[in-house]
Amino acid sequence: MNTIKELPALDKGIKISQQQTKEFQENGHTLVRHILSKEEVKAYEPVIVKAAEHYNTEKRKLAERDTYGKAFLQIMNLWRHDEQVKKFVLAKRFAKIAADLMGVKNVRLYHDQALFKEAGGGRTPWHIDQYYWPLDTPNTITMWMPLVDIKVEMGMLTFASGSHKKEFTFKHEISDDSEKEVNAYIKENDFPITRAVSMKAGDATFHYGHTIHGAPGNDSKNMREVMTIIYFADGAKVTKPSNKWQANDRVTWLMNWPVGEKAASELNPVLL
Repeated sequence: MNTIKELPALDKGIKISQQQTKEFQENGHTLVRHILSKEEVKAYEPVIVKAAEHYNTEKRKLAERDTYGKAFLQIMNLWRHDEQVKKFVLAKRFAKIAADLMGVKNVRLYHDQALFKEAGGGRTPWHIDQYYWPLDTPNTITMWMPLVDIKVEMGMLTFASGSHKKEFTFKHEISDDSEKEVNAYIKENDFPITRAVSMKAGDATFHYGHTIHGAPGNDSKNMREVMTIIYFADGAKVTKPSNKWQANDRVTWLMNWPVGEKAASELNPVLL
């Protein structure tokens, strides 16, 4: 097993083109290839997998879970539990891409999530991340990085392009209800449905918090190993929670930070 000192530093930046930034801001999402080298993936993949397996609390069989439970194994804030994963989550390389795409000077960490979709795992229903986040900025972004090569049949992240531009009052957490509600909204607005055909380990998609997205089930025989990191623009303030999920997020990811104050808790370090 790698030691912390042996893990490669992920500080060297990757230049994002103006065209890619324009695509992100126009569509609400973009795919950035080759963020990690093969050697970097080889170093970090087992570290993240080991931590995810250790801290996973889902012990039920797939058949015993609801739609949300079947979508993925979800293990959050691994950076707070594992020093090796921390080096990955706080990497300046990822944070700089996030900041550049949004056109902001600096970003803070919201939280990380390992999203492992098991073989035979169900679809991830359409949803909007910002529904869960009590922050006063549209400049929120998620990096979604597979740690193994994936194709559509493994559960490729799928977007309703341009959906971040229209104000939509999302009424449901990720569920069958959200799938039905958002699917009707997508058809009503004729948003193009976009996803990559394949991604290599170390590629990543980035999407705005207001971009509608979901994923098909995993019809392969392999685990879809994905690590995500959520960022928000430095300077964003905490808003009064508008639903029970935002109330929970304010406590869990913002350390119950005061409403109206700049979000700057110990859990939300500046990354650049």
